[in-house]
Amino acid sequence: MRPNSNRDRRSLLASMALVCLAGHGLAQSGPSFEMTRMVAHWAQYGQPEYVDFIGRAQPDVAQVGFYGAHFWSLVHTAEYGGYPAHFPVRGIKEASEWFRELNGKLHERGVKVVGHFNVEFLVGDPDSPEGPRGFFRFYRDLWDESVLGPKPEKDPIALLEKKSDGKPISDGNYGIGGMKEYWACLRNPSWQAVLKAWVKRGIELGLDGFVANYFYRHDCTCEHCVRAFREYLQARFNQSELKVRFGIEDLAQHRFPEIVSWHDPAQSTPLRREMLRFSQISNKQVFDEVFLSYGRSLKPDLLAAQWNHLGDFSQVSGDERCFLPADLWGKGEDYLWYSLGGSANYTDLAKGFLGEGTLQARYIRGAFADKPFTLGKYESTRIRASIAELAANGGAPMGFYTDFTNAAAREVIVEGYQFLKRHDALFRASRSASEAVLLFPRKAVHGGDLGPLGKFRDVGRALLDRHVLFDVLPDDLADPERLGKYARVLDPAKDAVEPWLDRFKERSRFEAPGTVRVSASRPAKDDSEWDVHFVNYNRTEPPPQADGRPSPGAGAQDEKPLAVKKIGASLRLSASRRVVSVHVISPENPDGAAVPFEMTESGVRFTLDEVLVYAVARVRTE
Repeated sequence: MRPNSNRDRRSLLASMALVCLAGHGLAQSGPSFEMTRMVAHWAQYGQPEYVDFIGRAQPDVAQVGFYGAHFWSLVHTAEYGGYPAHFPVRGIKEASEWFRELNGKLHERGVKVVGHFNVEFLVGDPDSPEGPRGFFRFYRDLWDESVLGPKPEKDPIALLEKKSDGKPISDGNYGIGGMKEYWACLRNPSWQAVLKAWVKRGIELGLDGFVANYFYRHDCTCEHCVRAFREYLQARFNQSELKVRFGIEDLAQHRFPEIVSWHDPAQSTPLRREMLRFSQISNKQVFDEVFLSYGRSLKPDLLAAQWNHLGDFSQVSGDERCFLPADLWGKGEDYLWYSLGGSANYTDLAKGFLGEGTLQARYIRGAFADKPFTLGKYESTRIRASIAELAANGGAPMGFYTDFTNAAAREVIVEGYQFLKRHDALFRASRSASEAVLLFPRKAVHGGDLGPLGKFRDVGRALLDRHVLFDVLPDDLADPERLGKYARVLDPAKDAVEPWLDRFKERSRFEAPGTVRVSASRPAKDDSEWDVHFVNYNRTEPPPQADGRPSPGAGAQDEKPLAVKKIGASLRLSASRRVVSVHVISPENPDGAAVPFEMTESGVRFTLDEVLVYAVARVRTE
């Protein structure tokens, strides 16, 4: 699309200035990456039964091991076996060889291995009574130039994010080994050189890819951030706009007491929002340079992903991509990891709270154009529901917080993953078959207006309660081509649910309680099938916590699902389609069974006798 105004041209130049990538690095050669099931573990992966568990569950991807700043900060210290990495052995050489061996064992089982890669969070002390500790000791004494190449800087302090007074940004929130936390600056070319050295080493140890985490930018005013932010503003605004909008008389001489990233929406300003946008674009630039350009120059099929955070659609104060322009959102990445934190790892059924990530999953699926993604829910109890929720909405279930050493949890994961594998053609690269689309107000968020976001949440949950088949699409992607495939479009900033539903009479309908969520998809390679997914969240809840709050439970034994009986379905189909069978499958009954159906004027009607947690009705047509 050609820029149609001076503002468009400046915005384009700003993006170009911040995303100058080596041309060979962005795209993988060959078909796009797809997966339907993965596991991820930060702990216990050193136990002998881990590899046996992988062999039984047979995920596509095991996200395991540490190859970034956690490794180089902690593996040589007395804290090697504790949070966050729980290394099984101590020492850089010893742990490197251990991971090489683990990666080989996983490859023998047909699994791709993606390593966790902390990009900037450093644990250690530049000085102490015993000298440098953690990362700083590694950098001074343990950097092996035969493995990592020459040090980019003599003094590691030169790599760090800085406060306005020039001192390094530091915290003591984790207290690992009594050491402090520091943050490297991603805009610093020397730090990018460190990251590239670590990427090269991870590939040498047998990795298929990396998931980058701790991908933050703090209120850093180091020389690299100040220079890059000035270049960003200069490319995006002219001199008059800088003065009127931000009170900047002379950009070259202007002193920035802050260059914030995430911040309190109530304390936001136009300049702070530009700082946030700059932060996220420049972080994406570094990700692309390090993993997509450099990493894929070493390994062309390298998998690359980011571990980001969404919660209950936290914006401005959360979500590492909330201000990222649509043309950069997920560009070149193979899958997305979005953490929901503790916002959805319990239920409160009396209040209608299902502890679900359905709306978030549909948002990510729409924004990422049906490419693979997963949700981290801090969920160790409702394993069946977590697997079902992602499978039903185009995602890849994972087992990050599930204890595979627990027999009950292990069997549930194996059962669910073997079900997905058996019916792989149904799930892999499936396409949504929704009838309507709900717009996510990303334009308003980018303008600092979060009012429409609250309406989006309310409207989305109302549609879920009414079992409407709908997708979610950010409104900055809502072009006529994308919207044209839907029978109805709902803009929460303009439309109320009830009048909109009254106008949307020609839709599929489902007779199910409020604990059930319904979605629909089509197999990637079969145009004769419609698949209707039913996820039931009803359960016997564990007793409340001591303070009266709902309990997330203590493990798989507390999931305790309660089956729902007699779900009626009236699925709308094209008039040219004739249904030949309806077959219902579930993890408990992977062979499934045919169910009676009747053709109607608009499609087909059938009834599911019972759904425990997850069932799929496969509607075959000709």
